[in-house]
Amino acid sequence: MPDPDRASAFYQVVLGAEQVFRAPPDEDGRPSVIDHRLGPSSFRLSPAVSPWGWLSPDDLGGSAVLLEVEVGDPDAVGERMVAHGGEVVVPIENRPYGKRSGRIRDPFSHLWIITGALR
Repeated sequence: MPDPDRASAFYQVVLGAEQVFRAPPDEDGRPSVIDHRLGPSSFRLSPAVSPWGWLSPDDLGGSAVLLEVEVGDPDAVGERMVAHGGEVVVPIENRPYGKRSGRIRDPFSHLWIITGALR
């Protein structure tokens, strides 16, 4: 992430993630790591550091991974993501495989599948 603090705030608002650890800022003012809990799962954000091979999607020209999160209300989560700077890539709809899902690109260029129960 170019700005881990901004990304952390975004994921807290749109996904309801809880920040559980934030390392002190390094010499450039960014924390080296921010840990989050989302239900029984956890995830970590780190700044992009090219010499270490830690690259952001923008450094790569796009996301190298597709992240998936199952939520109670995929429509509401997708709407919050878009309201806070995300972009719809594939609309959230009922899918023939028995889920309601779609894809959103977050403001940091990561691609997310937002999925949940059919409605």
